[in-house]
Amino acid sequence: QVRLAESGGGLVQAGGSLRLSCVASGRLQSSWVMGWFRQPPGTEREFVSRITWNGGNILYADSVKGRFTISVDNAKNTAYLQMNSLKPEDTAVYYCASNFDLATKPGDYDYWGQGTQVTVSS
Repeated sequence: QVRLAESGGGLVQAGGSLRLSCVASGRLQSSWVMGWFRQPPGTEREFVSRITWNGGNILYADSVKGRFTISVDNAKNTAYLQMNSLKPEDTAVYYCASNFDLATKPGDYDYWGQGTQVTVSS
């Protein structure tokens, strides 16, 4: 069993930055994949980025490439999503998720956090 808890969301102006954190607890392994997803209002949940607990296999959605950076701190059992140059279209509930596979579909992830709201004003 893995438990995830996100934090760090908030309201920011366009062009600003936020850093999301995802603290994981439970039976973690270095091969576990940590993913970040988001769900804008009225739309389906979409892939943002993923990383393995050993810091490898990083992948970004095209929409955030060059602006967002994913990372992990094994000592703190925490994954991060640094979000720079935020745009109004980045407004969404952001979720972290975990599984064993290098997946990008929400349905392929087994464990989810409760989500944190990110709102970017224009």
